Amino acid sequence: MLQIYDLTYDELIDLLTKLGEPKFRAQQVWNWLYTKYVTEFAEMRNLPKALIEKLEETAVIHTATIASEQHSSDGQTKKVLFQLPDGQYIETVLMRYEKRRTLCISTQAGCAMGCVFCATGQMGFFRNLTVSEIVAQVLYFAHDLAQTDERVTNIVMMGMGEPLHNYNNTLTAVDRLTDENGFNLGARKITISTVGLVPAIRRYADEQRQTPLAISLHAATDAERDKLIPINSRWPIDDLIEACHYYIEKTGRRLTFEWALISGENDTIEQARALGNLLHGMLCHVNLIPLNPTAGYSGGPSSKERVDAFQAELANYGVSSTVRVRRGIDIQAGCGQLRDRVVGSR
Repeated sequence: MLQIYDLTYDELIDLLTKLGEPKFRAQQVWNWLYTKYVTEFAEMRNLPKALIEKLEETAVIHTATIASEQHSSDGQTKKVLFQLPDGQYIETVLMRYEKRRTLCISTQAGCAMGCVFCATGQMGFFRNLTVSEIVAQVLYFAHDLAQTDERVTNIVMMGMGEPLHNYNNTLTAVDRLTDENGFNLGARKITISTVGLVPAIRRYADEQRQTPLAISLHAATDAERDKLIPINSRWPIDDLIEACHYYIEKTGRRLTFEWALISGENDTIEQARALGNLLHGMLCHVNLIPLNPTAGYSGGPSSKERVDAFQAELANYGVSSTVRVRRGIDIQAGCGQLRDRVVGSR
């Protein structure tokens, strides 16, 4: 069965033409999908009943089912585990802030990068998500938020999977979500996070993408990063930083570096100094994130004192940083954790 979100607008026109419908029907269907977030074709009230029946026989809107849903005790975070038709699971998280409604979405089922502190990395790689499966996560929550007159304001591709390992589908989904005639989210409201796939970063820079890029760095020396992020052995820090400079030169855009602070591991003053030396003078910002613990990794989050000392040391090198507000800790909202809990218990 065809997944309707996989279609571009022109492909939707082709489909409807083959179904014997005039071209203007495509705009009606597109609006229902991307501005009204309907979940069933029968909700498209200005379509003829015969067309709705044709669409129901030809395509589906949402293919995933909800396997589990959790809400944080403060009501600010909601996490949904979706089961896909082939039995795979993916997670999506909604985080409410004062003025933002941010989604953390998945681009793969599992992950091949193997980062030791990440629950998704610990489970291994199953497959890439389709364009439809990526877009559907956003539109599910857009529909959910619309019930209370809220809307998705930001998206971070930091859920399950490495977005640039699923490059074509991820960026096609971005194009779909930023289409001014559809969902129309500003490109700069979507952040793509990568663990450091150097050729993909260079390709991304060459394409002059407006969507911000975040680099999951987590260590400033190869000796330390090799222990945390296996892909570092293929593209070590010097190669990664060279690609980062290339990105900045090509786009003129600021890079964000993500740093999960692990107590006694990468939160030392020595690592802060190494990071300061590495990033000094670069157009960048560092997001410091006390680790969200996982069952498969013994490390724990840094104390406030160590976080403050690390941040102060970065400031000595002129490197700006912020400490990210941790959300959903009581429901284990880190990527892969709900899937691990639900699937692991079966």
